[in-house]
Amino acid sequence: MTTPPPALLIAGHGTRDEAGAEAFRDFVRELGRRHPELPVAGGFIELSPPPLGEAVTELVERGVRRFAAVPLMLVSAGHAKGDIPAALSREKERHPGISYTYGRPLGPHPALLKVLERRLAEALGGSGDPSGVTVLLVGRGSSDPDANAEVFKAARLLWEGRGYAGVETAFVSLAAPDVPSGLDRCLRLGARRIVVLPYFLFTGILPDRVRHQTEDWAAAHPEVEVRSADVIGPEPELLDLVMERYEEAVKGDLRMNCDSCVYRIALPGFEDKVGRPQQPHFHPDDDGHHHDGHHHGHAHSHAH
Repeated sequence: MTTPPPALLIAGHGTRDEAGAEAFRDFVRELGRRHPELPVAGGFIELSPPPLGEAVTELVERGVRRFAAVPLMLVSAGHAKGDIPAALSREKERHPGISYTYGRPLGPHPALLKVLERRLAEALGGSGDPSGVTVLLVGRGSSDPDANAEVFKAARLLWEGRGYAGVETAFVSLAAPDVPSGLDRCLRLGARRIVVLPYFLFTGILPDRVRHQTEDWAAAHPEVEVRSADVIGPEPELLDLVMERYEEAVKGDLRMNCDSCVYRIALPGFEDKVGRPQQPHFHPDDDGHHHDGHHHGHAHSHAH
């Protein structure tokens, strides 16, 4: 008898925005439709139903004993480094006999850079020479310097060879520069046409905040043309990339880069994080998790 392939478990951030949460759930359903040979389920670490534990239970009830978990996240921050591995360890205790491998975040993959380039073209409406356009790539922002550095890496890769005047970087939460400061920097560098490009997979409260902050700044600077691009969205490239990360996890070919991870290396200002024990992230909808406080110290488990 042929051994069935491991199931696919998609792990998401979670959002208070129902449209964003539904976009994730739609994405998981579409992956399942595209791969009928594969049990597929998805859940969130926080804020949105279903919790990750419920998704694991769904797979177990379908007879799954092996699965590969892929974080549906652009950068490797606290969720990908600590919360998801902790949650998966907890699920292994809840469901004796299951085994799993853990994939890596999506990262600045060339396929996603292609989608970002498409979003820029849509925002510009096909008008003008890219050499006159400055892009402000806006990431989520994290207390993890390694995660913030990955957004800068994505910005550099987006700039390379595409002919834009420049690609600058900003963040919408937890990290500097914020969106207005990033736009100020573009202006000081001589930008007269700016496209603000959200480095987010789906719609949500934070991408909406990016757009609103951009509109406020543009209203105060009528001498500059400022446009807002859309989020990445459930594009075919994203669906294919998730399957690529799944295949890596199944084969054990993970190649995660931990050279600048605060949980392994003492970076200035983050020395206390090295070796910190991990705790599962509290999800209010996860009935199986009895919680006596909020764990916000994201610890680190390298399951690779």
